[in-house]
Amino acid sequence: MRWTQTLIPTLKESPVEAEILSHKLLLRAGLLRKLAGGIYTFLPLGLRALRKVEQIVREEMDRAGAIEVLMPALQPPEIWQQSGRYETAAEVLYKVRDRSKKEWVLGPTHEEVITLLVAAEINSYRQLPKNFYQIQVKFRDEIRPRFGLMRAREFIMKDAYSFDVNDEASQVNYQKMYDAYTRIFARCGLKTFPVEADTGVIGGKLSHEFMVPAETGENEVVYCEGCGYAANIEKATSGIPNTAAREIGAAVEKFATPGVVTIEALSKAPYSVPANRQIKTLVYIADSKPILILMRGDDQLNETKLMARIGAVAARPATPEECVATLGAKPGSLGAVATALERRSPDRPGGGSHPQRAGQETGAPQIYADERLRGANEMTTGANEDGFHLRNVSIERDIQVTQWFDLRTVTAGEPCAKCAKPLKIRRAIEVGHVFKLGTKYSEKLNATFLDADGARKPSVMGCYGIGITRTLQAIVEQSNDKDGIIWPLSVAPYQVCITPLNVAPDNVGMKLAERYHDELTAQGVEVILDDRDDRPGVKFKDADLVGFPIRISIGEKSLAKGEVELKPRNGALQAVKAENAVEAVMKLLGA
Repeated sequence: MRWTQTLIPTLKESPVEAEILSHKLLLRAGLLRKLAGGIYTFLPLGLRALRKVEQIVREEMDRAGAIEVLMPALQPPEIWQQSGRYETAAEVLYKVRDRSKKEWVLGPTHEEVITLLVAAEINSYRQLPKNFYQIQVKFRDEIRPRFGLMRAREFIMKDAYSFDVNDEASQVNYQKMYDAYTRIFARCGLKTFPVEADTGVIGGKLSHEFMVPAETGENEVVYCEGCGYAANIEKATSGIPNTAAREIGAAVEKFATPGVVTIEALSKAPYSVPANRQIKTLVYIADSKPILILMRGDDQLNETKLMARIGAVAARPATPEECVATLGAKPGSLGAVATALERRSPDRPGGGSHPQRAGQETGAPQIYADERLRGANEMTTGANEDGFHLRNVSIERDIQVTQWFDLRTVTAGEPCAKCAKPLKIRRAIEVGHVFKLGTKYSEKLNATFLDADGARKPSVMGCYGIGITRTLQAIVEQSNDKDGIIWPLSVAPYQVCITPLNVAPDNVGMKLAERYHDELTAQGVEVILDDRDDRPGVKFKDADLVGFPIRISIGEKSLAKGEVELKPRNGALQAVKAENAVEAVMKLLGA
């Protein structure tokens, strides 16, 4: 391929829209162009690299025994309603209407479609196991598309779905996919590591994310260098102890705290209540009903853990007005002690101060407490009256907790739950995710089979996703230097760039460049010949910016010595005899 025959619109400066390095490089190197927020056109070089990532994925999926299919992107909303995800995934669903005003969904994923297919086509245990995959465009209504291909409205994904007769067999498929992902990312030149992960709205019992370490990543990963434990921040736990036990003290006492509405304010004089001796009461609206979450004052609620533990379809923080409607006070003065769940009303017996245990009142909100508070005494919390707090609070005596869960977000330095060594946190990019789904979808969508005894059972499912476009950008994010991209050979748009400094048709250097081009191409090497009539510095900079793994430079000074210059993208310039150049390139390529 000649440079002038394709389109490589390199840029000297980074577009203002580009927020992270990989996004800047993809645009500057002429691989992508933005059409709208989160929507991109792949230019020739970008498409070549993308297709190589796809091919690696396809080869490893086939090697793992998966079967390729292609499912519709346009889906009827009824199947999403049947699975229950029409509501839970509503925020990301693109919904369109046809000429008859019928609604359709643009698929962000395909659990429903593949499960219905299996329900119709597979009826016996003899037809299992099966694992179907596709590589297809997906659509998600991102609130804030950003970072180029990292968080886009339209993207390419490999999604696979396994169906097995029982959980043990499902684990075999899960491991096959886990191993295939390890090979895929290694072949793409990516350094990744798997971490335990939350299953989110997809559901399921077990999942791992494959992460690429990157300071610009949107995910935080908790890990231990001692035992190898690693988990997404949304899933991570630590071995940090509960609140230090104290004897149950005096009765609960109300005291004035005018203007105090934060943990920090209460920790200062004249109150001087340390954050770890405070109970933070949060009001959430879960499936349209208010619930209370209790956290230690120095801990942060992990909303993903909350959603997973309480099994809510949707949950959000209550507004100040909803807090008042629920507990009678504004945020900063909320609590769950006895009177905390009683409406404060002058005509109510006792004026709202009746010592009834929280949670016993009819219609009172459910109370979910973080495990760190279990057994805590001598605590301070809001009095459910603006400008007042309660001291001497005992969790066991004064609050009736509905359920105890691990709800807190782990912080760096806490002891690992497995080996007690300090945990660390780093940012990373998620490029792949594997799930054990169980029977969530097969039961709802009737994907059942007859077992050996003639009993009908639901298929046990797994699902496995790789963001193809995100993986491409992750490679760039991880492999670059001050001059541009450093493509791994396996996914480079072209492996070799031949750069003659004089491109006149009758020039000796140009003729030699054409000969190299033809000889390398005949040996299966992907070559681009930079036949632009431009300054050497411009051509060299562009080659480095795009990141071709090997560059052959042909200039008159070198030819006068019977040599050409060979430059690996991330290596030193070397002079080689002109007649040995092709052989030297093949050696660098490992051929």
